[in-house]
Amino acid sequence: MSTLTTNAIRGNQPCVLHRLAKLLCLVAIGMLLSACERAAEAPVPTAIDKAVLTVAVAAPTEQFLISSLTANGPIAAWQEAVIGPEVNGLRVDAVLVQVGDQVRKGQALATFAKDTVQHDYRLAKAALDEAIALAHEARSDGERARELRDIGGLSGQQVQQMLTQEQATQARVQAARARVAVQELHLSQTTLRAPDDGIISARSATVGSVPAQGTEMFRMIRQGRLEWRAELTAQQLAKIRPGQESRIGSPEGGYWSGRVRQIAPTVDTTSRRGVVYVDISGPVTKNAASMPAGAYVKGEVILGERPGMMVPQTAIVARDGFHLVFKVNDDQRVEGLKVDVGRIVDDRQEVMSGLEGSERIVVAGGAFLNSGDLVQIAEGADMHPEHDPR
Repeated sequence: MSTLTTNAIRGNQPCVLHRLAKLLCLVAIGMLLSACERAAEAPVPTAIDKAVLTVAVAAPTEQFLISSLTANGPIAAWQEAVIGPEVNGLRVDAVLVQVGDQVRKGQALATFAKDTVQHDYRLAKAALDEAIALAHEARSDGERARELRDIGGLSGQQVQQMLTQEQATQARVQAARARVAVQELHLSQTTLRAPDDGIISARSATVGSVPAQGTEMFRMIRQGRLEWRAELTAQQLAKIRPGQESRIGSPEGGYWSGRVRQIAPTVDTTSRRGVVYVDISGPVTKNAASMPAGAYVKGEVILGERPGMMVPQTAIVARDGFHLVFKVNDDQRVEGLKVDVGRIVDDRQEVMSGLEGSERIVVAGGAFLNSGDLVQIAEGADMHPEHDPR
């Protein structure tokens, strides 16, 4: 190579190195861009979703609910008999029953001293015997007067007097018999008896007292029958019919059954309420306590039945002034649904709107859930109960 050529190359050496460095930079930039594209295309690692709660689920059930009107009112006797003496001036000799005793018709409740009445009875009986004796004598005289009248042995006036005497003595016999019957009645009234089957509800009789005729000595609930006098508004009374069933709450728990007997034709002008008279039949539940007359209790008159959608009461969640149930979707995420609730029956509550009836809802634990949470269904807890017709 000539000296001229070598000098030319040496003169161009800085330019070549500059170009080479530029090329290397471009290659590095390209490789870096390619790596970024590959990194952008690769999936970004994410955290694995975990179930918030393990829950049991169930479907709503259809159940017939009782439509009723709730009312308050006192328990009272169906009819109460006031029992007192029918004879004046008799001393109470013995009291045979106490408050709460069940008695039968005709059973002795108290006895009175009989001395005075027995004496009057004997006098009446003696007067009757005397009247009968005089009647026999007058009858004999009357028979003789009839015989002599036919033969003219007596004047007509004498015959008439003897026949009149015969009739008068017969009348006196009847009057004497009536007096004896009165004294026998008085004698029987020395024992005070129950006028009907029932329960003694009050007693004011005391041994040794001399009550006047008609004075109350005992008060009795006839036939032991009680009634509930439910107090209702005029609008509610319009829905009541005789024969409707009722449930009356016992003061100490449980229920008694009843049936509407009568509806008051008027409404009280002060309280604006009318009375429905309900005959009490007997206890519905085993824990129903006794039903004392005078107690003021709560009950309901049953109007009929209607179908309702029921869910477990534990499935209802109150939040922010609303009632919610949590529906489990196919992806096992929950969705909060607003519902309108109605009556509570045992451990279930009526849902009046907000559900179709085929949803799977969280039975319990909804208070810890929010819409979108992932849940795990407990094994064997995906319950689909049969519709309950009652």
